[in-house]
Amino acid sequence: MEKQQLQLQHNYKLASGGSEKNPAIIMLHGFGSDENDLFSFANELPDTYTIISLKAPIPMQPYGNAWYNIYFDNTDGKFSDTKQAIASRELLANCIDEIVEKYPVDKDNITLLGFSQGTILSFAVALSYPEKVKNVIGLSGYINEDILKKGYADNDFSNLNVYTSHGSVDQVIPVDWARKTKPFLRNLGIDAKYSEFPVGHGVAPQNFQEFKSWLAEKQ
Repeated sequence: MEKQQLQLQHNYKLASGGSEKNPAIIMLHGFGSDENDLFSFANELPDTYTIISLKAPIPMQPYGNAWYNIYFDNTDGKFSDTKQAIASRELLANCIDEIVEKYPVDKDNITLLGFSQGTILSFAVALSYPEKVKNVIGLSGYINEDILKKGYADNDFSNLNVYTSHGSVDQVIPVDWARKTKPFLRNLGIDAKYSEFPVGHGVAPQNFQEFKSWLAEKQ
């Protein structure tokens, strides 16, 4: 199958086998990266999934892209551009619909796999539009309530599953922010697994194996 036109640039790898509608993993990279980053381990994921790695819409200098700007020189520390983040949330929600329309994927079996800023957007999309997402694998991120759709708490989350992990010595996003994720989701009635690994802002090999095992259980 040829590469399809989406609103966002992307890499893709079709699932093997004859099923017309396969489960899909949609990858969302971190701040300053691109669609090639997470896609580099696509071959390590189950070949029963179609994998689509999206490129964030905001170009950075000298290279890389972002889902929204972060102003590191803000007096209160890191300041996220909330309007840009909400715009990216909506763009991603629309892009999921495009993927379902143009690629042979199962609309009821979509997994968002994010890293850092990509995790923050994964949570924003899944909590705002849980009907579009079955699983979230959120690596090295947190839930930013400011970019969730108004009235999100009234959504039906009965089919949403979350795996999230963080480095215990993460120097970019404090682990304390990530530790709030599981109780936040529990309050919404969402089943979530949270793990910590003795690394910084990255993914340990045992972290990779753990989320693959978790995903196998949820398939």
